[in-house]
Amino acid sequence: MEASQLISSIREIFGTKEFIPLHEPAFTNADEQNVQNCIKSTFVSSVGQYVNLVEEKLAQITSTAKATAVVNGTAALQVALRLAGVRPKDEVITQALTFVATTNSIVYNGATPIFLDVDLDTMGLSPIALEEWLSENAELRDNGTYNINTGKRISACMPMHTFGFICRINEIVEICDRWRIPVVEDAAESLGSYLGEKGAGSFGLMGALSFNGNKIVTSGGGGAIVSSDNSWADKAKYLTTTAKITHPYEYVHDQVGYNFRMPNLNAALLLAQLERISKIIASKELLFTMYNDAIGNSIKLIKPPQEQNWNYWLMSILCENKKERDSILNSTNESGVMTRPIWRLMFKLPMYTNCQKDHQRNAEYLEDRVVNIPSSARF
Repeated sequence: MEASQLISSIREIFGTKEFIPLHEPAFTNADEQNVQNCIKSTFVSSVGQYVNLVEEKLAQITSTAKATAVVNGTAALQVALRLAGVRPKDEVITQALTFVATTNSIVYNGATPIFLDVDLDTMGLSPIALEEWLSENAELRDNGTYNINTGKRISACMPMHTFGFICRINEIVEICDRWRIPVVEDAAESLGSYLGEKGAGSFGLMGALSFNGNKIVTSGGGGAIVSSDNSWADKAKYLTTTAKITHPYEYVHDQVGYNFRMPNLNAALLLAQLERISKIIASKELLFTMYNDAIGNSIKLIKPPQEQNWNYWLMSILCENKKERDSILNSTNESGVMTRPIWRLMFKLPMYTNCQKDHQRNAEYLEDRVVNIPSSARF
């Protein structure tokens, strides 16, 4: 498909000649009412009914036992990794095809990332690549799994559910269980995606969510840690509330914690969004159907494996090669239709060039070809 045809199809679907953003939030009167009610209550910081209600709703949506709301998705990843046992000088397995926050959260804990390849269809961490790398480069000892090349402990594995597609998480968890490596899911983009009856973020030890302005639901800024084990969520809440020991009035802290709790004001907005997440997903599913009808025969619209229910967060096309990708990116953005490439692979960023990695064949193939197209919900 020519870029001009793609632009024409997108403009026809969205019904405008004006600028079309990649993914803008959708607000209603319910959002405004919740925020106004929160302001009137004067409880706008990290204590308030909306934070509690958001945590209950998130546990329900993700089919987990408990959720802890925090300031953003990166903080959720950082704290979840620390709770999972990641310590300075450890190593954490993840994917290079991801947003930089995934990798940064590893380094915030003083650890080093190991980048493994992804599957072409899910664009998430490949269990085949994981099994191969561990078999060739790791050994299981009494106190954990160690990298035979560096002598360092591999203390976690963090797959990321790219664009809301759930990676082959059951296989990844099974492999990591055999190697006694905790799994922390980067589910920042996948709230509302399901594999069977289980939601993204519920498969590993913990999952991390994001509610940035470009996510499927937003609190402006915000994130959450979810777990199927109550104890992990309780530990997350304690650690993100400055590690304060519960007391009616005394200020006693018994370790270095974080001031990472989500403000009640943000939670008020998020709760209204969460209460209509099904409607948002249905709207985005309709958009995907319209895209499929308009461009499906002339350019490849990326679809997840059939066994999962996708949240339709960010829609993408797969170009023939990098030249076509660059042509589409240039033409669409010059025409006021916002498109974006997939992320630059992490090991190509200056601060991560010396990190360990495998062949990265699928990741590099996708990096050269994937373009995200406008994906906003349309009510």
